[in-house]
Amino acid sequence: MEQQPIHQNQQPIMMTPPEVVTVKDSLYLTDMLSWNLLAMKKAHFYAQQCQDQEIKAALDKVGMMHQKHYNQILRHLNKQNNQPMGKTQ
Repeated sequence: MEQQPIHQNQQPIMMTPPEVVTVKDSLYLTDMLSWNLLAMKKAHFYAQQCQDQEIKAALDKVGMMHQKHYNQILRHLNKQNNQPMGKTQ
């Protein structure tokens, strides 16, 4: 695992992903997916309730951003799961 030097009060930055995902990492990834899905649903719901078209457009944009993040996380996880052991990128 390659890391950059630690600066004052900072966590090290991993330059390459670990070969094993811990239970804690897995739970955090699940939380990230849940947070983005919930934010996307709430933005969509409130956009549907909104009368002001400018606010509605902003809420739609926020919902699409969270949907994009959700899909990016899923694509990354699926890509990692489909690679043979030892061939992570």
